[in-house]
Amino acid sequence: MKSFFQFLNEAQSQASMQAKKLNLVSDGHGGWLDSRGKFVATTEDGKLKFVDKKKGKPEDAKSGQAKATQTKPKEEPKKTAPKETGAAAAKAGEGGETGAETSEVLTVAFGRFNPPTVGHGKLLSAAKKASQGGDLKIYPSRSQDPKKNPLDPDMKISFMKKMFPDYSESIVNDDEMRSIFNVLTTASEQGYKDVNIIVGSDRQAEFENLATKYNGELYDFENIRVISAGVRDADAEGVEGMSASKMRKAVVDGDFDSFRRGTPKDLSDGDTQALFDAVRSGMKIKAKKKEVAETWEIAPKCDPRGLRDNYVSGNIFNIGDIVENLNTGLIGEIVRRGTNHLICVTKENYMFKSWIRDVMEAVQNYPGPSGVPSDQRLVGTDAHREYVMRLTGTAGIKNLINKYKKKK
Repeated sequence: MKSFFQFLNEAQSQASMQAKKLNLVSDGHGGWLDSRGKFVATTEDGKLKFVDKKKGKPEDAKSGQAKATQTKPKEEPKKTAPKETGAAAAKAGEGGETGAETSEVLTVAFGRFNPPTVGHGKLLSAAKKASQGGDLKIYPSRSQDPKKNPLDPDMKISFMKKMFPDYSESIVNDDEMRSIFNVLTTASEQGYKDVNIIVGSDRQAEFENLATKYNGELYDFENIRVISAGVRDADAEGVEGMSASKMRKAVVDGDFDSFRRGTPKDLSDGDTQALFDAVRSGMKIKAKKKEVAETWEIAPKCDPRGLRDNYVSGNIFNIGDIVENLNTGLIGEIVRRGTNHLICVTKENYMFKSWIRDVMEAVQNYPGPSGVPSDQRLVGTDAHREYVMRLTGTAGIKNLINKYKKKK
């Protein structure tokens, strides 16, 4: 029989492990603080129990909503919260407490957008509709490599804002949001009770399984809705059939006309050419076409047979390899190979399944077109100073600030 102290230690350990996964810090008295120092949970029965998040939710200066949330005379039943959101959105502009309701629901779109296409406009439109005037956040992934992710995050987001100006304020450029787990965990910490995830119809089942599987463990939502932005048909013409894979292939083929059809009509020819050139540069396409990767590598959806042949032959995606899911941003080690899918486990020991068409070999700290990793190009850091010194051939820098201090 376990002693009381053994039971207590096991309970504390279980709560500690859960808190560690959520990046929570103990206050030393059974409570837990989030990354912003706010009290968000306590330890009860060996597990984390989240407190009323509305009281600890960070203020959003542009909404002026959280204060109204705190002044509600009494807590509404949890089941009714999602239903009231739409009504509150309809009353937007009246002020008072109605704005608080919209802050409880977050609608997110997470995707590669590499490069962004006219087809992504359909996804963003569906996200806006689902948000119903509430909070909408669009998270472009942070992955970058020459084959499938030629644009770095900053450049990609810059083009997205030009292509979809109506959504400019909702597009988030945050280096910490590398996977759908990062997005959901942060949203949970910020106090959102319900979340809508907008995806293409071919990815709906994947996101539903993944997002709901870890609810209550990595994050805590009352409701998670995965909403399809509409059917995607790779063989169709126009918006329904447009994809980033086709756009990358057009760049490889030097087919600007096909590439142009994949961008919004409102985007100027000059900006379209700039996007075409940026993708070309990111893919490291030189004058000799033989230096470019094969179609199944840069656009697997355009060459499924080539992808399949290389997979069956064992040329790619073997057990022990580290891969990244292109839809969710999750990175993990392959532990099982299926006929056309992989079972992977992240370093945090979370399991996920991916179709072979939706993964790529993980690229750790890709240096980008400049040849230097992004974390070595942050202005104001020693790494950036050393980087600039290498570029300019500077052997050393004379410290002018402390020039006279040494004499004292």
